[in-house]
Amino acid sequence: QLQAFGGGLVQAGGSLRLSCTASGRTFGSYAMGWFRQSSGKEREFVSAISRGGGNTYYADSVKGRFAISRDNTKNTVFLQINSLEPEDTAVYYCARTRSSNSRAFYYTQNYDYWGQGTQVTVSS
Repeated sequence: QLQAFGGGLVQAGGSLRLSCTASGRTFGSYAMGWFRQSSGKEREFVSAISRGGGNTYYADSVKGRFAISRDNTKNTVFLQINSLEPEDTAVYYCARTRSSNSRAFYYTQNYDYWGQGTQVTVSS
């Protein structure tokens, strides 16, 4: 199971740190991703991180503002989101992928387990 935390209501320009904790003992065997879905839109890729945390990937819309990291000793992946904009308002989901091919990280169909989502709302 994956459980995401840390969403909330913030003003534009603010920051949040999202966390996603996994149960089980195989967390370090999977790359992890964050996606988001706003009302009326499809779920979109935000960021991903390789199994060991050495490689990170970002959507163009969040580069320079978001930072993904993981702590495999705590079965947790983080998403630090800074300089929030109203357009960042969405439900944020963490997910697990078995793929080690970074090109697969960008697509929802390559993830097999999803967290329940945490709402981020940015006011202008």
